[in-house]
Amino acid sequence: METSGLNIIMQAAFWGTTAVTIAGASIAVFPRNILYNVLGLALALTGIAGFYLFLGSFFIALMQLLIYVGAICIAIVFAIMLSRPLHLETPPRATPKVAMGLAASAIFFVAAVSVALKTDWRPSSARVADGSLWSVENIGHALLTRYELVFEVISLVLLVAIIGAVITAGFSRRLSS
Repeated sequence: METSGLNIIMQAAFWGTTAVTIAGASIAVFPRNILYNVLGLALALTGIAGFYLFLGSFFIALMQLLIYVGAICIAIVFAIMLSRPLHLETPPRATPKVAMGLAASAIFFVAAVSVALKTDWRPSSARVADGSLWSVENIGHALLTRYELVFEVISLVLLVAIIGAVITAGFSRRLSS
């Protein structure tokens, strides 16, 4: 009886996390205020971190919160702060662009659902090059030794994105004044 109650609580928590993720994604897409879009993105990415917790990967969940919710969303907020003021009127959306966006979203959604339904969701027995099973320790060791260049390149890309936002904001402020 206790196991059944625990399963019900786990199911409710999973569907709650799903609802938070979908609500965040909807907020990230539909409002016309870009600040609301970024807050929705942060909410959706927090929900994704919740899914990592359900999968038992606490390290990846914390990295999701730290990197994507913390760093990326804050960088986007800085870019918004440096761009055109939000109180100015936004141009109307072009109907063909909205239709193409909805069509692309529908195609992606159908593809993702079909892949999820066709996948056999059993634990993997994949092994690392040295023959040991994948674990947080092995993944962390590989990321900090074999793939450390990737982290450096990602930090450079983020730096270039921030510099690009500052330069773009400078051009748009000069044009508006």
